[in-house]
Order: sequence, then C-alpha cells, then structure tokens
Amino acid sequence: MPPSFMPRLLNRNPRPPSLLPLVCATALALLPVNGSAQNQPSPAVDAAALVRRSVANHMAAEAAHHPQRFVLHKKDDKRDYTQVIIETRQGDVAIAIAANGKPLNPDMRQTQIDRLSNLDAHPDLQEHRHKRELEDNARVDKLMRLLPDAFLYHFESTDPCTVVVPPYVAIPGEPIPPPPGTPVPSDECYHLTFKPNPSWNPPDLESKIMRGMAGEVWIEKSQERLTRLDAHLIADVDFGWGFIGRLDKGGTIFLEQTETTPNDWELTRMNLNLTGKALLVKTLNIHITEEMAHYSPVSTGLDYHKAIQMLESESPAK
Repeated sequence: MPPSFMPRLLNRNPRPPSLLPLVCATALALLPVNGSAQNQPSPAVDAAALVRRSVANHMAAEAAHHPQRFVLHKKDDKRDYTQVIIETRQGDVAIAIAANGKPLNPDMRQTQIDRLSNLDAHPDLQEHRHKRELEDNARVDKLMRLLPDAFLYHFESTDPCTVVVPPYVAIPGEPIPPPPGTPVPSDECYHLTFKPNPSWNPPDLESKIMRGMAGEVWIEKSQERLTRLDAHLIADVDFGWGFIGRLDKGGTIFLEQTETTPNDWELTRMNLNLTGKALLVKTLNIHITEEMAHYSPVSTGLDYHKAIQMLESESPAK
C-alpha cells in the first residue's frame, strides 16, 4: 500500500462524502408502498397516504435509534479498507483496522491512535464533524417528506425475501466463520416498482435527483421494512448537496437492509456506480461498494471521548 494512501484514509469521515447521503437518502427513503394491482395485499390502497405513514414510521424509528458499533468494509477505485465505527451522541468515531485486506502495520496503527488522540484533545474538530452529520440528516428528512408526491409506485408481486443474513466483514486476527448452511425460509416481501411522478415539480435543487430515478424495491411484509433496492438513473439530473453538479443517465444504486437484531434494521450493503460533474466542471466517478456488519448496541449515553478510549485500548487484531 503506497504511503500516500494512508493520509486520505486516516482523515476520512466515517460517513459517506457529501453527495452520497443525498443518493442514499432518496433510495433508502423509498419505504413500504402498495399500488393498486391484481393480487395486491389490500384492494384499495391510497399509495400516497401509505407512503406518508411509512415515512412517519421510519422517521420515528430513526428518532428512537439506539447507537451502534459496527464494522465497515469499503472499496472504491483507489482504496480498500476496513473500519470500526462507534456511534455517539456527539457524532461517529472511527478507526481503521485493515487496508487492502491486511492488518495495519505498527506505524499505521500508531498513526490511527495519534489521530484519535488529537480528536480527543480538540472537541471543536468533533463538533465540526458532528455539525455536518446533523446538516445531512436535516436534508434527508426534507427529502423524505417529498416522497409521497415525487414518485409513482406499482405493486408487482409478493415474493420470498432474498436478504436472510447480513454480510460477513473480515476482522484481522479473527477466524473466518464457515459459510451459512441452507437459509431458513424467510418472510415474504412485497416487490414494487417506482418511477418519477411527471406532474411533480421539485421545490429545490437538492430534490431534483428524484426526477431521474426509477427502479425496484422489496419490502419485508410483516414489519414493512425495506430489504433491497435496485435503482438506476433514467435521465441526467442536476443536484445540490453543498455544491452544484449533475449526475449522468445510466448510473445505478443498490442497497440492502438487514434485521440485525429483532426489530432493528440496519444498512448492510451498498453499491453505487455514478458518473457526472461537480460544479459542472470537475468529473465525478463514484464506484463504491460498502458492507456493514457486526452490529452491536452501545450505551445511549456514550460520549465520543469514551468511544475514542475504547478504540484506542483495543488490540490491533480487533
């Protein structure tokens, strides 16, 4: 791994770059919707009203979200690394534990410790990062409220859910578990398609991405939670998420959510392949695969100082 890789890795915010929350928010917010088609579970569904209820339920679940610790493996055109991330009330804290599939060497590990120590000693740095997280969350909430009107939804079928287990993310020093056996038959999912509503006008630049997105979603039936989304851009779209740009037609978005513990659904897979331009000049090439696993709850009152101490005290193998 070239030395120039590590500064980019060590300074990385645990959350996606500023454009990605816009894409993921639009996609993840496509919550359970049933259209009016033969064999649908309810014969006369007001789709818009159902979406509004679904959005309200999702936002209520987010408001009650219990902080988690998890492991993220991210790969793009330039980097391949694994992080442990801990959510706290002052924002996320992360440490890299592997790069290119291998544990960090002692110098790289010490660089991680030094970075966390600096963050611990300068609360203003964490406050600034947390502020950006809150701003992104506010944008997500705004986009979600637009969903009932932005898309048209159609019920296709009721199918067995395909997402039965979360992905496995390797942790250096820990044995690789055997592959799972034959999956236990899972609950059923509603299979839906969606497309832009031609009569809807985006209220601002950030919401214009909804005009160019279409695809499929699968919704777990008993809890009405999104398990899988496969979407693509059917037109070039302008966007604004801290900067102005354009995404090209043909880009794809794939997301999966898994019930990691009873009634707790987390994002576990994401695959983005998008091209475009930022500020209409700089070329964007976003080819990212992420897998999130090993979710476990942490104390609701955990602050970022304690989270840093937890990450610093763990052995390099963890």
